Amino acid sequence: MSNLDPRLITKLLPASCRTVYVAYSGGVDSHVLLHLAATGAQLRERIVAVYVNHGLQAAAAAWGEHCRDQCRELGVVFKIVKVDAVARNGEGPEAAAREARYRALNQLLQTDDVLLLAQHRDDQMETLLLQLFRGAGVAGLAGMPVDAAFGCGRMLRPFLDTSKKDICEYALANNLQWVEDPSNQSSDFDRNFLRNQIVPLLKQRWPSLDKTVARSAAHCGEASRMLEDWADSILAELIDPESKSISLVGLSRLAESQRRVVLRKWLARFGLKPPSTAVIKALTEQMSGRRLNASPLQVQIQGYCILGYRQKLFCIPAAALGKFAGNLLWPKPDARLDLGNGYGLARVEASSGIAKAHWDGAEVLVKARAGGEKLKLPGRSGHHCLKKLYQEAGVPPWERDQRPLVYLDGRLAAVAGLWVAEWAWASGATAVYRVVWQAENGFGDSKRR
Repeated sequence: MSNLDPRLITKLLPASCRTVYVAYSGGVDSHVLLHLAATGAQLRERIVAVYVNHGLQAAAAAWGEHCRDQCRELGVVFKIVKVDAVARNGEGPEAAAREARYRALNQLLQTDDVLLLAQHRDDQMETLLLQLFRGAGVAGLAGMPVDAAFGCGRMLRPFLDTSKKDICEYALANNLQWVEDPSNQSSDFDRNFLRNQIVPLLKQRWPSLDKTVARSAAHCGEASRMLEDWADSILAELIDPESKSISLVGLSRLAESQRRVVLRKWLARFGLKPPSTAVIKALTEQMSGRRLNASPLQVQIQGYCILGYRQKLFCIPAAALGKFAGNLLWPKPDARLDLGNGYGLARVEASSGIAKAHWDGAEVLVKARAGGEKLKLPGRSGHHCLKKLYQEAGVPPWERDQRPLVYLDGRLAAVAGLWVAEWAWASGATAVYRVVWQAENGFGDSKRR
């Protein structure tokens, strides 16, 4: 007889917890999780059971109705979410369905909400074995965490130290009704192949395999957290907070194994998936094979380009590297102007910048850099070529052709986000505009100048 208890769930919930979402597929694992959560009167009022319809099974709609009926009996709120789980760009069907499901669930959570998942100790064992077969490092071999940040809230897995056997015993003892997904019997999928054919054979030899492998995952998790903390402390010293670039000089002082850990952690901060060993190896080899004061490399990864300039590495969305080639009229009433290349301009009031008197009475044109432009800066003698100013300020080469130039009545007044010509310059609390150049369309927040 299973000894599952609602305290498995309640002990994990943060004190500030509001809504408790339960990922509910209708299968035995998620049904037991939902039933266990609903047995607590205080918890039941906060539960929302969520069925994600991937549209991959003919019976998906019927399963959704089954889940609705079960939630009605339990007295909990029920919600169906439909997703597009079609695999794209070389994704496997399992990965595509998982990513679609997590995206949908992520969008539901608000601050102080939690998501409960029914993955158990046998799932953890399968995850670790699959990661091992794929050549994962310590982070991959840590498997799934019990508690993790997820969207605006938390993701909790209360059953990670619970066996499948205990879950099934609970379901039978409580006369639960669940659905069986026939695709679980197909060994075409890696996890099903492992679950249906390999693990039963292994358990004949090692009956406690799920416990011992889960213990290994816990050890790897502890080691992974130590590495994460160490890498965070190193990155705090090496990263430029404005450009998010990383110091090549600082990286060169690390051992090669340490450098790989730090580079992976740095790339993760851009939302990139862990790069392959081959990519990291190519990156470190190119870094060590060139002079630090030269442009060290250009590597493409997951839609980003890793670029080097002045002893720093930059990670830039590839879509944001196109030159600005426009010649745009800035309408007078508009405070913002879309440049059409992933960036935009914003006109804001400031204490110093372009005099409003100049701006308000002029035709404002935004142009691409043509080459040879000069600017006389406030407080400096002579006119300076933009090329020299860019070099002096350490503006990366790829950024120089992205930044637009602002003209008032045909006269160069400013380089967006950097300099204002002396003739257009003014300072004062209410008589000045500043032109801010910033990324649009999700290109990050590194261009806010």
